[in-house]
Amino acid sequence: MMKNIAVIYGSDSSEWEVSVRSGEFTASQMDGERYDVYEIFARFGEWSLAAYRKGGSERHVFPDGSRPQIDKTDFSVMLDGVKVKFEYAYIMQHGTPGENGLMQGYLEMLGVPHSGCNAFVSSITFDKFSCKSYLKDVDFVKCADDIFLRKGEAVEGLAQKAADRLGLPMFVKPTDGGSSFGVTKVKSVEDFDKAVEYAFSEGNMLIAEAAIVGRELTCAVYQKGGVNVALPVIEIITENEFFDYEAKYNGHSKEVCPAQIPDALRIEIQETSKKIYAHLGCSGLVRVDYICAEDGLYFLEVNTIPGMTSASLVPQMVRAAGMDMTSFLTAIIENS
Repeated sequence: MMKNIAVIYGSDSSEWEVSVRSGEFTASQMDGERYDVYEIFARFGEWSLAAYRKGGSERHVFPDGSRPQIDKTDFSVMLDGVKVKFEYAYIMQHGTPGENGLMQGYLEMLGVPHSGCNAFVSSITFDKFSCKSYLKDVDFVKCADDIFLRKGEAVEGLAQKAADRLGLPMFVKPTDGGSSFGVTKVKSVEDFDKAVEYAFSEGNMLIAEAAIVGRELTCAVYQKGGVNVALPVIEIITENEFFDYEAKYNGHSKEVCPAQIPDALRIEIQETSKKIYAHLGCSGLVRVDYICAEDGLYFLEVNTIPGMTSASLVPQMVRAAGMDMTSFLTAIIENS
């Protein structure tokens, strides 16, 4: 019997369009001989069925305005007079509510298995300051020094204090954002307040963080047969000041996969990624980002809902590992 898989995309954040692209690609790569795939567009509490593919047939798309509504009381939809209950959710929402634990909490209360980390771990890892706090005392990766600030807090002379402690340049960024929305590379004390205002346009908490000079590297980890498996490492070489939205999505970066790095560094990154995954209590597919500096490997952040468009980093890693996306997604689903 075919399993009803719901791929949830769209979100309440600035990343919702990227999420749609990730979700549509993910749904398109799922095994149509094994699963009936339903695509749910969810934004600001409005959940509707955007498209579906049953029994390996052609994808059926609903026009805007005529999409069946999702019944949130039991996570189902009425389709041609028949109630379809979703048996598994593949969450592809970048940002809230899919990446910060809210969607996971809803599904867990209903007893619906889902991809990725549980609600608690998703909540912790989504907040950059909280996540770094879990890792600051470990001996297998470094964390850049930072200063935390909540919206509405007034700290006299903070710009100069941040510069004195963290040095210049530094980064100012929301603790709970993605795709580099709200992030500024601050090069002078005079630019600090404007960067704070920009970060607060995306969230209620921010960190100012020391800028670490080095190579930007990333590695994803997933579970298969009870074992944590690391994918090939990618190096990101950006034409911009940092790996910002333009660099990520508009071609202003070069992604070298697999990264041209010494075997010892590759092994260190893969093993460190698996240790971080285990230490934080992750599950499903997670991507970990780093800066490799002269004095060691620095943790940047964890992405528990990494981008999954055809050009995204994880699909590149999957291809470099000699796998196809369909079998890879089946492994994610069957090992959740």
